[in-house]
Amino acid sequence: MALPDSRATNVVPLHRSGELPDATLVLEAREGQQWAREALFRRHVKRIMALAFRLMPEEDPEDLAHDVFVKALASLGTLSNPAAFGPWLSAVCVALVKMKLRKKRWLRRIGMARSEELDAETLMSRDAPESVRIALNDLYKAAQHLDEEERIALLLQRIEGLELQQIAEQMHLSLATVKRRIASAEAALQEVTSDA
Repeated sequence: MALPDSRATNVVPLHRSGELPDATLVLEAREGQQWAREALFRRHVKRIMALAFRLMPEEDPEDLAHDVFVKALASLGTLSNPAAFGPWLSAVCVALVKMKLRKKRWLRRIGMARSEELDAETLMSRDAPESVRIALNDLYKAAQHLDEEERIALLLQRIEGLELQQIAEQMHLSLATVKRRIASAEAALQEVTSDA
């Protein structure tokens, strides 16, 4: 089988017919094939950057995505189902964001980090309807005051559009715990919108 030339294009979109599936690339990457690692990176980097940006817009999404891929590619051996690389990679991103949010909260508590207000306007298209802009502004305003699990669960549901079971899988939590986190986050969101 001829190996794909990873330098032929700048971006490899999600799996197209005729391309090697993620499972094959994961198995090759585990064997030390650099071209397979590069193909996995190219195929998923834009999606992971977008997810990182939506979950933690106050951080540089390129840096977050880089950290996600470093961690994921180093631990490919722990992936039990190579065909599930995409969802597993998203879960790695969620875990990294959760860790960074927890660290930020801890640093704020001991006075080592300043509390920054997120400008939600930077996240929105200028063409977005006013009602969408208001809703997103309220969502991110509330998200800043939530603990990391509540914030991530709410954003995965509201921004990523994931179902509760998918959120539970991404966050490695039970379905009941995710429901509680979202209910708590919804209450905080309700407070923000009622104060406005």
